[in-house]
Amino acid sequence: MKAIIDIGSNSVRLLLVRADGTFYKRINTTRLGEGLAAAGRLRPEAIERTAQAVAGFAAEGRALGGEAYAFATAAVRSSENGRAFCARVKELCGLDVDVVSGAEEAMLGLFGALGDADGGILDIGGASTELCLREGGGIVFSRSLDIGAVRLFDVCGDRREALEAAIDAAIGPFEGVRPAGRVYAIGGTASTLACLKLRLGSYDGARIQDLPMTLEEIRALADELFFRTVEERRRMEGMDPRRADIIAGGTLLLEKIMEKLSLAEVFASDRDNLEGYCILRGLV
Repeated sequence: MKAIIDIGSNSVRLLLVRADGTFYKRINTTRLGEGLAAAGRLRPEAIERTAQAVAGFAAEGRALGGEAYAFATAAVRSSENGRAFCARVKELCGLDVDVVSGAEEAMLGLFGALGDADGGILDIGGASTELCLREGGGIVFSRSLDIGAVRLFDVCGDRREALEAAIDAAIGPFEGVRPAGRVYAIGGTASTLACLKLRLGSYDGARIQDLPMTLEEIRALADELFFRTVEERRRMEGMDPRRADIIAGGTLLLEKIMEKLSLAEVFASDRDNLEGYCILRGLV
């Protein structure tokens, strides 16, 4: 048994992988990256609640006889006090947090969603967004941008014009990129939009996997989300209520990147950087 913990800007996730290859996932939304865009530092209360969540997941994995591993992404690597967070995790549960770079994060998502196949991933996280494309077995494009759903909300709130301006300014490096194969959208924004499309009462990774989402559908969802208040969003069938405040900005980001890449559709994937970490670190 292996217990893999992904420490993201919005949530902490646990992947338990058994010896026979079966697995299950759990999530705890702790919003580690809140306020990071303005202050450049992780808030003490965000550090504590997130470190406690990591320790809880590590204890859960160990109680089942598993060896625990943890990796962190944009919120920790981009903050001035990311080392303090890692030290707190070490103090609570003895885990050394593997802080991955933006380039590594893109590769984790690619291998998690695609394995060795050609295609691409678009990973919209809380504090960063990665695009990674593989053709003919080789990487033809890989870029991590310092923009994500939590970071956008911290800077722009729910103001659509401000969000559009911030997104347009950030996604310039994707200009002229034209993916040749199927692109999978991974991360909390994409999975939430898949749940909204299917009107799922509870998360079901099997139903989400390979679900096509067209640009027209994403655009319509963005319009609907901006029309609704946060409280109204929380009551939408398929909505993770913990994402109701940041989902409109994340959806707009996905829409604008799809336009930039001339993508008519993307495909949702339940497999992501958790699985990719297992593959690239040789844990499975």
